[in-house]
Amino acid sequence: MSHHLPDTSELVATLNRYGVELDEEFHPALVRYCTLLWKWNARLNLTRHTDYDAFVARDLIDTLRLSQHIPELEEGSLKLLDVGSGGGVPGIPLAITRDDIRVTLAESVQKKANALSTIVRKMKLNVTVHAGRAEELLKKQPFNILTVRAVASLRKLMFWFQQNKGAFDQMLLIKGPRYSAEVEEAAEAGLLDDVHLELIDSYPTPGHDNESVILSLRYADGEADE
Repeated sequence: MSHHLPDTSELVATLNRYGVELDEEFHPALVRYCTLLWKWNARLNLTRHTDYDAFVARDLIDTLRLSQHIPELEEGSLKLLDVGSGGGVPGIPLAITRDDIRVTLAESVQKKANALSTIVRKMKLNVTVHAGRAEELLKKQPFNILTVRAVASLRKLMFWFQQNKGAFDQMLLIKGPRYSAEVEEAAEAGLLDDVHLELIDSYPTPGHDNESVILSLRYADGEADE
């Protein structure tokens, strides 16, 4: 099989520099993803991370930390919705590194959704792209996990999703150092009254003094209907 494999040397060097351990079988697909994403980014504002340094230090480290908190189930049985996917992080890197997860990307900006659809198709990934708001999709089908990164404040998210709380089991949010203020704001608005909110991970953001955190959110009244 003499497929033209992309040059992974720059990605590998960056992984090594940041001490990120990742099975080499995933390297070509991640390089392919970055190549397609950055090509689209010249036309659309999909990401600010347009080199391997930023991709690994921010996007990939976030994704791999998140992945540690997603259970491994029978292949395809765990349904994950990436809310406000933008350039596809963490959804696409998760789909590359975790083929046991059925990933859906929700992106309400049509041009961005079209770009994601093209990337997914060219990479032959088993990923669905929903061109619309995640809340609308949740009215039609349930998901086990929602992932949220760089979308909105916790208060806004809780307001948006309070009508859909029976449509997902858990929300995993990647947040920065301001997360505690966001929790306070959401609590003051009465949006966390029936919520189990837990800080489940904290790790340094390479190149910054900041910590990134992962919050787990579950509503008190049950799990998503199958």
